[in-house]
Amino acid sequence: MSQFKRLFVMLGPQMRYSPALQRAAALAESSGALLDINVFVDDVDTFGLMSDGRERERLLADNRQWLADAKEQLADNGLDVSTELLLTRDPLGSAVEQIERLGCDLLIKDVQHEPVLKRLLVTPLDWQLLKDSPVAVHLVSDVRLPLPRQIAAAVDLNLHGAGEHLDDQVLRSAHALALQCNAELHLLHVCDAAKTHIADFGAGTVTMPGFEGSVRAAQRAAFNRLGDHYEIALERRHFLEGPAIKAIAQYVSHSRIDVIVMGTHRHDALHTFLGGTTSHVLEHPLCNVLAIKAVR
Repeated sequence: MSQFKRLFVMLGPQMRYSPALQRAAALAESSGALLDINVFVDDVDTFGLMSDGRERERLLADNRQWLADAKEQLADNGLDVSTELLLTRDPLGSAVEQIERLGCDLLIKDVQHEPVLKRLLVTPLDWQLLKDSPVAVHLVSDVRLPLPRQIAAAVDLNLHGAGEHLDDQVLRSAHALALQCNAELHLLHVCDAAKTHIADFGAGTVTMPGFEGSVRAAQRAAFNRLGDHYEIALERRHFLEGPAIKAIAQYVSHSRIDVIVMGTHRHDALHTFLGGTTSHVLEHPLCNVLAIKAVR
């Protein structure tokens, strides 16, 4: 039985049969989940300079026809599908409103790779969705196969209280997805020694003797406890060291992982999650991220 019952697919007017739609259709087929396909047309960027409405109506009509064809094709494959075309000046707000109105529990969207300059000037929509979506977000960059075959649960182990609970949520979600897709479950953690330093109240950054080794040993012990609890084979446990962004990028490049499951706190996601590791992980062309919301 799937943990997700209603899938919200967010597409642009030119996306069509994109990796996100392929993944969503495969997940819906494997679980019996409802599939809501939504095409978002940006009213500001697309039509702001148009002198008349002919191009606008042509684009809207073209997308309506494509949605009708896609619905028919997917329904012929046994899927329960609904579609909607949204003309909006606020894609984020419209998506959140749609998700809450429809009662969806997973948002699926293609990764939108933004130029560096644009990221400096405007917060990318993907980052905003990871922060403000009321449900889990699956951002898809590429699909080797429609259903994932190797899934990695990335745990933090540095946090306490809510962070420990979030690690457990990440593992439960990754475990459920692996069962649904008949996929291998891997456990991933990056121990960054640079973050084990203690600031000495303005006197610079210092490290207590043996402190890094103690932190590393404590994290490895916690890591193995999680692996034992979820019965993850030793060869599928990956305890990495170094800067998190670099370590995860290398891991993705040298593995066949289809999805990395990560956790995010809604209230501080942009600062601690999107502004760091995950925003860079999403830039990897073969990395698909499933971001799980912290449940308070």
